[in-house]
Amino acid sequence: MDILQTGLDGLHAAESKLNRAASQISKTFLSLDEPHDTVDLSSEAVALMAAKHAFETNLKLIETAGELRSTLDILG
Repeated sequence: MDILQTGLDGLHAAESKLNRAASQISKTFLSLDEPHDTVDLSSEAVALMAAKHAFETNLKLIETAGELRSTLDILG
């Protein structure tokens, strides 16, 4: 599998995690009148941080793959 594709797949997965966490957090403000539908904000904050780190990691992977490809082009 191509390294760039792996990085892109990771970015898409991180985006999905971010969207899920944002959706859960938005439910907090939509359901203030409904106490039975609660959202654990601390776990959603952790999910947001995990998504952020996944984005950063996959961006670094893509950057490194580009540098590696450039280096191989110079050597090849």
